[in-house]
Amino acid sequence: MTTLKTIFFGTPQLSVPYLELVRTMTDLQLAVTQADKPRGRGMEISPCPVKTRALELGIPILSTEKLKDDFDKIAATPFDLGIAVAYGKIFRPDFLALPKLGILNVHFSLLPKLRGAAPVQQALIQGYTKTGISVFWIRPGMDDGPLFLQKEIAIDPQDNAQTLFEKLIPLGLEGLKEVLTRLQNAEMVQTPQVGEPTTAPMLQKEEALLCPTDLTAEQLHNRVRGLACGPKPKIPFLHNGKLEWVQVLRTQLAVQPADAQPGTLLSIEHTNGILVKCKEGCVWLVQVQPAGKKPMSAVDFAHGRNLKLNERTFIKNAE
Repeated sequence: MTTLKTIFFGTPQLSVPYLELVRTMTDLQLAVTQADKPRGRGMEISPCPVKTRALELGIPILSTEKLKDDFDKIAATPFDLGIAVAYGKIFRPDFLALPKLGILNVHFSLLPKLRGAAPVQQALIQGYTKTGISVFWIRPGMDDGPLFLQKEIAIDPQDNAQTLFEKLIPLGLEGLKEVLTRLQNAEMVQTPQVGEPTTAPMLQKEEALLCPTDLTAEQLHNRVRGLACGPKPKIPFLHNGKLEWVQVLRTQLAVQPADAQPGTLLSIEHTNGILVKCKEGCVWLVQVQPAGKKPMSAVDFAHGRNLKLNERTFIKNAE
């Protein structure tokens, strides 16, 4: 069995267990991360989680804003294989040519589905019922390189971005461990991606503004699930003639039809929450968080604001 010399590319917390696995299974030469940035409430310059963990483990580190500025340093490090997990930067062709075997990426979808920066969030927003991980060889295109392996899981109807990440991270570790073992046994796999690609673009702040007049109940519910990690999902409501926004933490699809205008508050029930009519269908608001307040049940929110039944409360303006 060959011991591979590797370089690890990663930045956020979800990359840390992959760094630890690569360190255990290979001869890890270097950890490359994005440059230190302002973080936290105080916006103090601080290292990313991968750099922090690499320092603790005594792994050599290269923290860089632009890979091209440190090409010579990486090129001077002999390595057989690169492994990237949520690194956040694009590799130029000259970088991809440096290692003997290439650079692998662990991506949190079943490629070619959900190519892009937010596959976990978009799987939920776009209503997928299954997803998984792909370990693939990076090429100059966006997540279009040949596959080494994939592992699939079902998406539970109650999953949100946080719970789905909690399932996919260990699944990806399992997949990467298998890949490294097979590579050390000189087994190379490069299987072309097959099927119609879909995309998973980075989430924008405006996508977190959830207007029942514009979205179906299913669309609103799925956005709340997908935005559990990312921009905070908010719904508009009119209170004393003034437009306010409240963060939505949890919703549930309603089964009963309703003949009412979108944005109408139809029911308040302790067992379910607030029933709101959407563009199509209805959704229960279960848990919310008003600005400057702690999370609370939607029912408590409704009573605290003295919201009235059968009024178009959840709209952006008095139409």
